[in-house]
Amino acid sequence: MSAIQEASAKIGRVTGKGLATNIVQTFPRWMAYVVCLLLLIANTINIAADLGAMAAALKLLVGGPQLVYVIGFGVVSGVLITFVSYERYANLLKWMCLSLFAYVATVFVVDLPWRDVARELFLPRLSANSAYITAVVAVFGTTISPYLFFWQASQEAERQLEKPAEKPLTEKPSQAPRELGRIKIDTYLGMALSNLIGLFIIFTTAATLHAHGHTTIQTSSEAAEALRPIAGVFAFAIFAAGIVGTGMLGVPVLAGSAAFVLCGVLEREAGLARRPGEAPLFYGAIAAVIGLAIVLNLIHIDPIKALFWSAIVNGFAAVPIMALIMILSTSRKIMKDFVLSPVVRTLGWFATAFMAAVCVAMVVGLFL
Repeated sequence: MSAIQEASAKIGRVTGKGLATNIVQTFPRWMAYVVCLLLLIANTINIAADLGAMAAALKLLVGGPQLVYVIGFGVVSGVLITFVSYERYANLLKWMCLSLFAYVATVFVVDLPWRDVARELFLPRLSANSAYITAVVAVFGTTISPYLFFWQASQEAERQLEKPAEKPLTEKPSQAPRELGRIKIDTYLGMALSNLIGLFIIFTTAATLHAHGHTTIQTSSEAAEALRPIAGVFAFAIFAAGIVGTGMLGVPVLAGSAAFVLCGVLEREAGLARRPGEAPLFYGAIAAVIGLAIVLNLIHIDPIKALFWSAIVNGFAAVPIMALIMILSTSRKIMKDFVLSPVVRTLGWFATAFMAAVCVAMVVGLFL
């Protein structure tokens, strides 16, 4: 995960262009169209599920009409990403990351059998069962997600729009030591924290919901509600608040990355550092995917299943995109003297091959 994210960031910082733009300028255009379509579908479903989850969680905390909350969260997210300056909005997103630690706090409220956790963590019971492999694809798809690749590269390109002194490294290589060092620290620290929090979410659900027979959770609000009698009101409140906070963090990134990909493929102006009048397609795409996500909630989609299947779509979509990223980031024609190091290159290709193998195993398992 870290290797792929570092490669994505380097592509954006070295070339000064987003990942989608680099793909459409280097590979056959149909590849870019397929990537764009898969990402738009997965991101829209993901946003719809996030809005539904946030609304259900807020309803549990304060009561009120869930559909109004869905619309409210969607509108607020769209307004923030459109009208707040990029630098201020980026800082806001960083502070909102603190909401993720709500899940860490929940673990220390519930009674966790740490000896069992350690044994199952380091000596897991693997299975060739198709349902098990499908879940593995979903876990990887929600961890090594395509929208993160495009967001990471685009944010590096955005920095150069916001700060005129910063140039693509192909134009100003003297900036490389400072910028590449920042990217490495930012990427590896961020990936470590995100995986740690993901692990704590697994700990919480395994020790509470699964251990007490709650294996058919349909919505995130059901998950939070089920925690109340098991772990107490405090854990319930923290978990519900965490759903709202992480949703507010995720929706803008999902919508923004979809817009970056669409504009990159069509080679149109894009960027949060631009005003809506300067990048109408970009901001129109953000409004469209959020609007469509709100509509999906009107037909009462199941948020948990939607998140699960969008993660699987992400898992399959990630494989070809990861391969394209590795080709781009190791090409001297594109990256000049800033191609990936041998270690990161090896890790990146290993991750790509592993993702491909898991996806193939899932497909084979479905037909056996």
